[in-house]
Amino acid sequence: MNTMTLLSACSKGGIATIAKINATGPLKQRLISFGLMKGAEVKMLECALTNSTYEIKVGNMSLALRKEEAELIEVTNVR
Repeated sequence: MNTMTLLSACSKGGIATIAKINATGPLKQRLISFGLMKGAEVKMLECALTNSTYEIKVGNMSLALRKEEAELIEVTNVR
């Protein structure tokens, strides 16, 4: 069974599938515009030493998320 976890809990180099985005309004639209949507596969590239920012890759795009944003994204199939 696939359990859901938060994107912020993924390890460097980990790959996961987005299950749910718990953001609303402009933030949710911005995340979707970057390709972060249900079913998309993301790879954790880097985590700041303080875990305040996360660099991820979705499709051909790399982007940085704040911790607060990464904690709004639930993922599954973490490997």
